Amino acid sequence: MLRSLPRTPASARLCAAVAIALSATTLQAATTASDDAPADPVNLDSVVVIGVRPVSPLTFETDPRQPRQPMPASDGADYLKTIPGFTAIRNGGTNGDPVLRGMFGSRLNLLTNEGAMPGACPARMDNPLSYVSPDTFDRLVVVKGPQTVLWGPGASAGTVRFSRDREVFDAPTLKGSGSLLAGSDGRNDQVADATWGAPRGYARVSANRSDSDDYHDGHGDVVPSRWTKWNADAAAAWTPDADTLLEGSVGRGDGEARYAGRGMDGVQFLRESQALRFERRNLPGVFDGIEANVYRNRADHVMDNYTMREPNPTGPMPMPMASNVERLTTGGRAALSLSGERFDATLGFDAQDSRHRSRNGMGRNTYAAQPWQRDATLRDTGVFGEATWRIDDQARIVAGARADRATTRDERLVAGAMGMPNPTAGQTRRETLAAGFVRYEHGAAGQGLSWYAGVGQTERMPDYWELFSANRGPDGAVNAFAGVGTERTTQLDVGLQYRTARIDAWVSGYAGRIDGFVLFDYLPGGMMGTTTVARNVDANIHGAEAGMAWKPSMHWRFEGTLAWAWGENATEQRPLPQMSPLEARLGAEWDGHGRWSAGALLRGVARQSRVAPGQGNVVARDLGPTAGFGTLAVHAAYRIDDVFQLTAGVDNLFDRYYAEHLTLAGSAAFGYPADPVRIAEPGRTLWLRLGAKY
Repeated sequence: MLRSLPRTPASARLCAAVAIALSATTLQAATTASDDAPADPVNLDSVVVIGVRPVSPLTFETDPRQPRQPMPASDGADYLKTIPGFTAIRNGGTNGDPVLRGMFGSRLNLLTNEGAMPGACPARMDNPLSYVSPDTFDRLVVVKGPQTVLWGPGASAGTVRFSRDREVFDAPTLKGSGSLLAGSDGRNDQVADATWGAPRGYARVSANRSDSDDYHDGHGDVVPSRWTKWNADAAAAWTPDADTLLEGSVGRGDGEARYAGRGMDGVQFLRESQALRFERRNLPGVFDGIEANVYRNRADHVMDNYTMREPNPTGPMPMPMASNVERLTTGGRAALSLSGERFDATLGFDAQDSRHRSRNGMGRNTYAAQPWQRDATLRDTGVFGEATWRIDDQARIVAGARADRATTRDERLVAGAMGMPNPTAGQTRRETLAAGFVRYEHGAAGQGLSWYAGVGQTERMPDYWELFSANRGPDGAVNAFAGVGTERTTQLDVGLQYRTARIDAWVSGYAGRIDGFVLFDYLPGGMMGTTTVARNVDANIHGAEAGMAWKPSMHWRFEGTLAWAWGENATEQRPLPQMSPLEARLGAEWDGHGRWSAGALLRGVARQSRVAPGQGNVVARDLGPTAGFGTLAVHAAYRIDDVFQLTAGVDNLFDRYYAEHLTLAGSAAFGYPADPVRIAEPGRTLWLRLGAKY
């Protein structure tokens, strides 16, 4: 069905070399450019997002409602790829699983509206960001590395927050935004967001729908990947004064997705969310403000092998089968902010309770008549504190610490495909976890040169997938629940940033040691053709990211980024699996400062030869080396008036055939060969978007 990938590392090397050269040219031109620069900094934002720059050390922030290129994102993981260092494990058209610097799963703390939505599928078919529609949120904030303790435990790779802003209105106001998108292979999206506000409160409603057929790869072959998803959220708030907010919100969503790389498809992604938050600012004395929130998120996910495909009579699931999994997560957080002449601090606590259950059925739609069986309960309670001390106008020290008490209870009565009694049924694991960091920052907040260096350490309880999804634990353990230990990361982060009116250039690097890294081995055999073993190894990691944005004139802007990640299994002296290859992006944007703008994005990915075949994580394993590739995307925009803007784009302009290194192998149910073949990415893709804001 699929042809082999071409070996094209030259394009990736060329793209990387041009990015480095352009960055060097930018820095060399800094003095010249600043001589005739205007007094105020030039706005370096763009109509279409092709890359995101740091707003402060290790922190990236962007508006996820802006269209991105390649085609505007269908899920949270897709949008994260605009931030250097992020990739995603691909399995077709939507719901990729995010990866930062080669780190996956709960090493990334993923939050929406300050609440957790971890998903229910034992293989992360419904990973947390599959429930996120980026263009219904106001803000995306990412902190890389273990360099904050404010938003939950673990987070050794980073913290990701999709959030909605609070609103303040001086007079009765109605405002809104929306968009319509049409693209190749039946892609069509609709988004609407409306807010009515007054000095005493506001009400907001947002909704979206996204739909696509199976896409075609660069050879014109159909890749099973169609999806439909929708979300609707509403919030109402009371604001008795400008400093006080009490807001309640509810949300619901659902969808379906066909997966070329899985034995089942997702035929239900039901999300139910409720939340309440309180904020009070400008308290007397050193107390700056207090904020608190509680939430309840429910994921009810159904997967089967008969709704969006036909069962494969020669495969591991020849008969119609379905599985219904549910995860109910409740939690809350409270934080007190303090502010003085030379310091700012935040103190608080958070808690989370997550309960997982499932039911299965042989035959079409028989699962609904089966009783639910709970298999796991996971809880965490933590306290934290983070502070900034301003030594002088140029120097700051930022530090934080937190302590967590994590418990996980195994409630499976039977384990494994054969239904054998579970040796750890009813047992509870309890761990006390510590985390902390300290970072020195030097440089003015505005233009000029600034730098930072920080060390962080965090300990992570193995997550649901590491304790319950693996078929076996390490040698000598009765199962993964009993045998997989905690994971502790110690990491150094350093960085440099240079800003002028025309230039924003930055570079960051990291090096870390992971004691007890949780690794999955894929062994032949088992009901699904493989057996997975979860165990701990020690690992070393390091890497770097760099980027620049240069505006030589009022009409032109150039930007480029590089991202490189390296990992080693120190226990076995071999590469760490699922590490992203070197990636470079080059962008150019023309803005007529009138109605027209246009731009282009060149993406180059190098060959990845450092692999560990047969090892990986709960979602994917290394299949072998991959060839490099390069793609070109172009876009243009026309501002119709103050309300409407029309944007059009072409992704993969030259219709290249390629596959990402981090991707699943095609399923035999769709005709892919038994020898693993990576899922190819979309070929040439056209899209047109009409956006409105009033």
